[in-house]
Amino acid sequence: MNDVRSIEVIDSHTEGEPTRVVLGGWPEPSGATMVERRDVMRREQDALRRAVVHEPRGHDAVVGALLTAPERADAVAGVVFFNDVGYLGMCGHGLIGVVRTLQHIGRVEPGHVELDTPVGPVSAELARDGAVTIRNVPARLHRADVTVTVPELGEVTGDVAWGGNWFFLTELAGVPLEFSRRAELLRLTTLIRDALDAQGITGSGGEWIDHVELFSAPVRQDADSRNFVLCPGSAYDRSPCGTGTSAKLAVLHAKGHLALGQRWRQEGIVGSLFTGWLEAAGDVLIPHIQGRAFVTGRSTLLFDPQDPFRYGLT
Repeated sequence: MNDVRSIEVIDSHTEGEPTRVVLGGWPEPSGATMVERRDVMRREQDALRRAVVHEPRGHDAVVGALLTAPERADAVAGVVFFNDVGYLGMCGHGLIGVVRTLQHIGRVEPGHVELDTPVGPVSAELARDGAVTIRNVPARLHRADVTVTVPELGEVTGDVAWGGNWFFLTELAGVPLEFSRRAELLRLTTLIRDALDAQGITGSGGEWIDHVELFSAPVRQDADSRNFVLCPGSAYDRSPCGTGTSAKLAVLHAKGHLALGQRWRQEGIVGSLFTGWLEAAGDVLIPHIQGRAFVTGRSTLLFDPQDPFRYGLT
């Protein structure tokens, strides 16, 4: 990694949540599959992850996306998502940002787009007006009505679901989901996540539940619900969260509250909106999430060998 002197990136935001797509300068990770490439990144290239998303070049809300060669012949590219604490299986808002970035650099046009990720193939439809609809990996409810004892909050009951990442989805009576209260919401959701970990509540294979999603009544008249999402680490999702909305759709369907094809309009903590729906593919549920992303900049990140914070603040 000491030979890397510059990395080319394009920044965008999807409904308020930033994505930083790496176009060049990062050595291509070896491996035949996206899982193998992600593992090489984690094992051999993690300094570059920190350098790209940590301060002083980034901040805790930035989600990075490294483009690689595709795994499938019909895919435009492979993509590995990462953030300030590690690597993500999938990222809904990030995928929307990747598609718009690929359009910006002329690699895709409006229409169908196939991409490979470590959790499987995903696709998107890019509309001529710039809206992007992603076809996510299958989502599912793992455990319903799970109760966890949380300091300050007492017993909190919610659902454990997969939408490309593991989520604990719940409501907290008397806790308004307001942007001005985001510091308190971060603190409370972190307490919940720590309690889940301490009490051994995990995903289906023992995976750590690294996202906590709170819900309340919407503020927007065109929304069905408002959410606040704690991401891995100490950041919150400015968008309504693509994988979190996918998990929510699976929970609603499993409990008989959402039909296949029925639109669900999810409002995020900053007031932006995703529209989602489910389709059946055999015995699995495929979420579709629609939102908008906007390219905000293109830059070259420079790495001075004399810089003591060359690989970011840790």
